[in-house]
Amino acid sequence: MDEHQAMKILLISANTLKAPYPVYPIGLDHVAASIHGRHRVRIEDLNVLDGLTGLTVNIHEFEPDLIGISLRNIDNTDTTDPVGFIDGYRTVMDAVRQVSPAPVVLGGSGFTLFPRRVLAELGADFGIVGEGERLNRLIDALETGKDPTGLPGVILPDGKSILFPAPWTGDRKPRPKHPAAHLSWYLKHGAMLNLQTKRGCPFRCIYCTYPLIEGRRLRLVAPIEAARTALALEAAGARYLYITDSSFNADINHSLDVARAFKKAGLTIPWGAFFTPLNLPDGYFETLVEAGLKHVEFGTDTLSDVMLRTYGKPFTIEQVFAAHEAALGAGCHVAHYFLLGGPGETNQTLDDTLIHIDRLRQTILFFFCGMRVYPQTPLFRQCAEKRRFDAGTDLLEPLFYQSAKIDADTIRQRVAEKAAGRVNWVVGAGGEATAATLDRMYKKGFSGPLWEYLIR
Repeated sequence: MDEHQAMKILLISANTLKAPYPVYPIGLDHVAASIHGRHRVRIEDLNVLDGLTGLTVNIHEFEPDLIGISLRNIDNTDTTDPVGFIDGYRTVMDAVRQVSPAPVVLGGSGFTLFPRRVLAELGADFGIVGEGERLNRLIDALETGKDPTGLPGVILPDGKSILFPAPWTGDRKPRPKHPAAHLSWYLKHGAMLNLQTKRGCPFRCIYCTYPLIEGRRLRLVAPIEAARTALALEAAGARYLYITDSSFNADINHSLDVARAFKKAGLTIPWGAFFTPLNLPDGYFETLVEAGLKHVEFGTDTLSDVMLRTYGKPFTIEQVFAAHEAALGAGCHVAHYFLLGGPGETNQTLDDTLIHIDRLRQTILFFFCGMRVYPQTPLFRQCAEKRRFDAGTDLLEPLFYQSAKIDADTIRQRVAEKAAGRVNWVVGAGGEATAATLDRMYKKGFSGPLWEYLIR
């Protein structure tokens, strides 16, 4: 291509998972905003289109010079009914190839976990590992005819690359000012949009992929910028905001500043976020509630101090109870997520969790029985060192850690026995039945995650 020739760039969100509720593709907003203004950028969302036919018609009409496909998830992480998404992505790739000769670049959080494997599996031309703003560097290289080999985070089928680059340090552009064409679909299906107030995760949970995708160092969005984005989303029609940070209170002072900025800016819609049950200052949740906080989701995982240490969690069970009561006392709806069956789980540690769990009042409990093993995580390294799987095991297919002292079926059975008659005990995300119920409520005008209607 000639130097500085404007390009037409098509970005595709390949995620079609709507359980428990559809998730707006915030990542593509940030990628689109980072691309030089001389280029024409368009986003297509498979949640919105009329199947692949709608996609191919739009590709034919747009005639892009470069196509990016974002892969949000590799599988559904469900131990009872594991479903991989690679076959679906392959179908998308085949449809794209049939109607366009443009080079294809893969990216997204799911892709980042298995970059070389997925690049080869889908037969794409390039891949972006980590944060998607690196696509702009690849575009610059393609635009000027330069070899992109060696660009940090850009991988080629046969080229050398820095596979896991440092976190993105370039300018973080605000999301596009004008609502994307697919926005209206999400407004009709719950009107729950999302924003991000920080990237990175400083915690060291053994199974977590956030540090791999975004790095461990927190990069904070200026509170006033976060508030501007929240107001823009409200003006676009959002009736609820979900903050997509790995943990909203990973930096407690910053989270307070963001809440105060929301209040000062005049945000009127409610919002929710994922929290870590750390020691929190007095009045913490009250400050957030004054700014619109409605839902608090805790990544608790277990109520055994032994297992919390094994999982690498930065808190104790007493801190869980204290944070829970603080959130309830401020008037929040509260949920806890449990991840059972990890390294060291036994009948005794499961007993500890199921006994202590009765201290969590007025809440909903989500149980995931089995820990998905992802490459490059501490759990992966533990399994490799202890030879829990063969060196050639294909982790692209869902693989779950299996405790030597208690099996997943036993865990599920014991959880089910304790959950009998309690609608606020949910195994997994609730499945398609929950998604269908939420969709009906959204069509009646409800908004948000809505799990508070199950609280007893």
